[in-house]
Amino acid sequence: MRTVGLVTTGRSDYGNYRPLLAEISKDPTFELRLLVSGTHLSAQHGYTVRAIEEDGFKIAERVELLLSSDSPEGISKSMGLGILGFAQVFAKSRPDILVVCGDRFEMHAAALAALPFKIPVAHLSGGELTEGAIDDGLRHSLTKLSHLHFPATQQYAARILQLGEEPWRITVAGEPSLDQLHTLKFLTREELEQRFSIRLNRQFLIVTFHPVTLEYERAGEHITELLAALQASGIAAVFTLPNADTGNQIIREKIEQFVSEHPDAHLVDNFGTQAYFSMLRLATALLGNSSSGILEAASFELPAVNVGTRQDGRVRARNVIDVGCQREHILRGIRQAAAPEFRRSLKGLINPYGTGHSSPIIVERLRSVELGDKLIHKKFHNLPVTWEKTS
Repeated sequence: MRTVGLVTTGRSDYGNYRPLLAEISKDPTFELRLLVSGTHLSAQHGYTVRAIEEDGFKIAERVELLLSSDSPEGISKSMGLGILGFAQVFAKSRPDILVVCGDRFEMHAAALAALPFKIPVAHLSGGELTEGAIDDGLRHSLTKLSHLHFPATQQYAARILQLGEEPWRITVAGEPSLDQLHTLKFLTREELEQRFSIRLNRQFLIVTFHPVTLEYERAGEHITELLAALQASGIAAVFTLPNADTGNQIIREKIEQFVSEHPDAHLVDNFGTQAYFSMLRLATALLGNSSSGILEAASFELPAVNVGTRQDGRVRARNVIDVGCQREHILRGIRQAAAPEFRRSLKGLINPYGTGHSSPIIVERLRSVELGDKLIHKKFHNLPVTWEKTS
């Protein structure tokens, strides 16, 4: 039996993990150790650890690391606390393989703590780009800290090769969150309204806006422009909370104020995967800078107005409308997304992140890979390079 330690730090990665968790849990060759950290354990961010418990997954360890401050110093200190916390976990019980996902600083802390323990790390969603966020550096650093790679697309796999990873370590798997499209029972409009005490207009936008961490000083300006455009559009909105990144508190405060002043606007701390995907089926469009607009919206043929630079560099389908952070640009994007002819143009859209068969691919690789020195001892895979002469 192989012990698989899996790190989840917030609602977004947990939604990505759910099909994989189910696949690992039913496999008798694995013992799952779920390591919960980050915003899952924060009341300010909805205490989403409850969603994990409601799904019936046993939590092995809880690693507290978030400080209340969203300043650069506060985030850096949280990263340090994360390394300390995960080091204590690994000293007590060392998994055979550690699974991490994406680009969060909390994930990076777990992988860095695993390094001295010689724990092989399996990384999901590597090779991607988010050029407007510090996540870009964290993701590529996680690639170098990891021993197995499960990128979503061939293009991302090629980028992992560019980073010097050996080809045998890389398995293109698609986006695990899409696996749920085949099994999820979607909620009706009425069920969503009752569960979350909200009113869903015929037309409504799902709005998620995170700080652009390489421009965190402008977080207040960015959210002000978005809210002005939203108000001018006249379309109702359902907001979700921003990530625990530098500058998130001003975004949250302005959203809460907007919701208090607009009866057709609502704020939901945490939908959970079933309700969130159900909302994607009903919404007019996504608005903001969430990765969901890039990764998942295409599977629902849903327009996504992607604001600013946070998601720059990611592969996207033609449902994504990229706009700047100025209110007139955002408003133009909302109107394009809400136009019936644009929605009709998305019929038959193919999601570049796969069709929802990722988890069995990942589990098979985790089961079959040989543990030992070959996996741990990494060699740099050089690519042919032609250097141009500089004057």
